[in-house]
Order: sequence, then structure tokens, then C-alpha cells
Amino acid sequence: MSVPPCVIPCGRGGLGTASHADHGRTTLRGRGGTVGCVRDPDDEPRARPLAARVTGRLVVLEGLDGAGKQTLTRHLVRRAEQAGTRIATLAFPRYGVDVHADLVREALYGRLGDLSDSVYAPAVLFALDRRAAAGEIRTLLAAHDLVLLDRYVASNAAYGAARLGAPDDEAAAEAFPAWVREWEIDRFDCPVPDHQLLLAPPAAVAADQARSRAEQTDDRVLDRFEADGGLQRRTGRMYARLAAASWLSPWTVLEPAPDRTRGTVDDAAAGPTEAGLDALLTALPTWWPSR
Repeated sequence: MSVPPCVIPCGRGGLGTASHADHGRTTLRGRGGTVGCVRDPDDEPRARPLAARVTGRLVVLEGLDGAGKQTLTRHLVRRAEQAGTRIATLAFPRYGVDVHADLVREALYGRLGDLSDSVYAPAVLFALDRRAAAGEIRTLLAAHDLVLLDRYVASNAAYGAARLGAPDDEAAAEAFPAWVREWEIDRFDCPVPDHQLLLAPPAAVAADQARSRAEQTDDRVLDRFEADGGLQRRTGRMYARLAAASWLSPWTVLEPAPDRTRGTVDDAAAGPTEAGLDALLTALPTWWPSR
């Protein structure tokens, strides 16, 4: 039985915008020092390879283009550092880092013929990007308290299913996320997130933010997915469905509030409130079971 997601109201509209040029960058944050050996309770103490030691927690920020994932990441990193938390961040797709991600970008701008007409071909390339990063994620988890990802496996499930007509098409809403899970988690062995945060401003607000970002950047135009308003709306609904089903792990939904006084996170112009960030960081340790 799935556990309903925690819903936290946030401020007016989105939380800011992120440039695709920033995707793929890994940022290491927090205290210095080394990671010690892991003691197996049934054996003698022994050192394990760094990538095999999982000590941190994996938290994912999901949401539509323009929802404000990078803005929230930036503020969470700042507050985590102030609290002495060792934190690392990574963004997907890793444009400029992984060839599979770069191929998808070329396709979404119409430079690879009809490749982007397929639902499954871009999804496989996105999955291969994460497969190539799985070892890096485990290494970061071994050396940090918290690893924060800007998009991950659920984005593939939400966008791909929406391209097939989900959630109105019930068969696609069930089958495509299951297909993504089989490939990315079962076959490619990508780490399963401990918790997922869904930034859920109205689709129209996120679209306005994405358009504004494109207009303010000389070499930046909306790609095929971003420019499709119907796809964005269906994807938002698919994200909500995945969150309600606790797909892969528990979710927390950050929803817009009618005014700043209710929000744990605020609007795009002001960014998250300090009280809201405190509440979010305080809640983090309660969102996953003990390992």
C-alpha cells in the first residue's frame, strides 16, 4: 500500500528558473575530513571501497521546466552548509558532460532528424546518462551526509508517460513508469532515492518562468518539450500521480500558497523564506527509515 505524499504549501507561483547549461555540474559542499571504514556487525571490521560505502541520503528535486528546482537547490545548499552538513549536488540531464544527454539535447532542438518523435529513444538516452553517473552518485553518498539531485528517474517516467497521453491514458500511466523502473533501477542499478521533493507550481506559472529564462538568454530557446504546453500540463499531472503513489520512495509536494505567511518556500522573486528552509531541512531526517 502506498503512503500519501506530504504536502507543504509554498509561495506564489514558481521558485525561479535554471539554465540547462548548469546541468551536469557536481558541487561538493560542507565539512572536510575523511570517511572511515564501515563495520559489518557480523564480521571483523574491514575497509570497503569508497563507492561501496553508502553513508549519505539521496534526495531528488522534481518538477516541470521553470518550477524552480535550481533556486531551491541553491538555498538548501546554503542552509545545509550553515548547519555543518556535508552536501553534494548533481543535475540531470548532464548536458556537456555525458554524450547520451548531449544527443537528447540535439534531438530536442530538431538536429537529429526524427529521433525526438520517438518516446522511447530519448527515454533510453536519458536513462543511459544516469547509468553512467550511478558510480559517481554512490561515491558522493559515501563521502557526504546529503546528495541533492536536480531531476532523476521520475522525470523520465513523468515526461515519457505524458508523451503517450497519460495520465488520461491509464495504460500508459501504469506501463511507462514500470518500464522506466525496470531499466533504470533493475537493469542499470541506479541508486534508489531516499526521498523525492515535487515542486508543483501551476503549469502556466512554470511555463512563464521557462519563457522568461529563454528571452533573457541570447543563445537559449525553448526545446521541444518546454514549448509544448499540453505536454507540460500532462507531465505535471503525471508527477502528482507518481507522488501520490510514492513511486520509488516517499515524496513531499511543495504546493503554492495564496500568500507568503503560509509558505515554507516563497515566490520566484524573493526565493525561499528562512523559516521555510528551516522547516524543510528539519523535516529531512524524518523522511526516510533508518538503514
